[in-house]
Amino acid sequence: MTTGKLLLIILDGVPYANWRRLFGNLEGWVASGEAQVWKMRAVLPSTSACCYASIHTGVSPQVHGITGNDTIRRIDLPDIFSETSKAGGRTGAVAHSFWSEFFNRAPFDPVRDLEYDEPQASPISHGRFHTMAGYNLINQMTPSDADLFATLTMLCERHGIDYGMLHTCTLDSMGHRFGHDCTEMDHACYAMDAMLAPFIPRWRAAGYEVIVTADHGQSIRGHHGGAGADQQDFALYYFGAGKGPKPDVLLDQLALAPTILSRLGVKVPTSMKAQPFLSVKA
Repeated sequence: MTTGKLLLIILDGVPYANWRRLFGNLEGWVASGEAQVWKMRAVLPSTSACCYASIHTGVSPQVHGITGNDTIRRIDLPDIFSETSKAGGRTGAVAHSFWSEFFNRAPFDPVRDLEYDEPQASPISHGRFHTMAGYNLINQMTPSDADLFATLTMLCERHGIDYGMLHTCTLDSMGHRFGHDCTEMDHACYAMDAMLAPFIPRWRAAGYEVIVTADHGQSIRGHHGGAGADQQDFALYYFGAGKGPKPDVLLDQLALAPTILSRLGVKVPTSMKAQPFLSVKA
């Protein structure tokens, strides 16, 4: 069985600078000592699907084979969901449908897979997914983030999940449309920070450690996929008792999966080579 509980919150496509200057609630918790923050660097290519796959498998796109947003399939490698489920833990995900295809089953069937509860049958015990069908530059087709945070909270409180992951594309979509040096993005980050903030104390009171981070950065022009600090670097905020490195250490995205498993008290598979950056759960 797992010995810890953890929630991973992924806000898609937020560059490091925007985290540190626009998320006042998260920064306030850092200032008060209730959270720790580091800079993390994404894999290459810094494309969304590639990063999603690497976050949960702990291997690079050159190993897992997801090389772009058009290569969506079930990944045949150990991942956080599969290993936690094998250890007897319950998992949950509130996310874009790519995550269901990578870590549960593909292709995605909206009627079957938008919502499911399969604690004995699936690596993701409780799934709540959305497709963003019809997405384009003008129409983002993203759900309300407040609703997504509430849905994850429901999975925690109704089903007692041990590991939960939430992913939202709102800020990534805003960045593609407006870029990152504009009043629209200033407000979007402010709104996201304000919607997220009330849930963090609730999750912590329920016994969860919480990680809030991104999958990749984004350039001022709203691009990612390539190399460079603007496209690859983002912040990682951690709420929990684990001991981490010094604040100026640059974290490797491939270390996220083994770190989460170690905090859950789940054995890290040999395919995950990076060392955890937080102390192992006792």
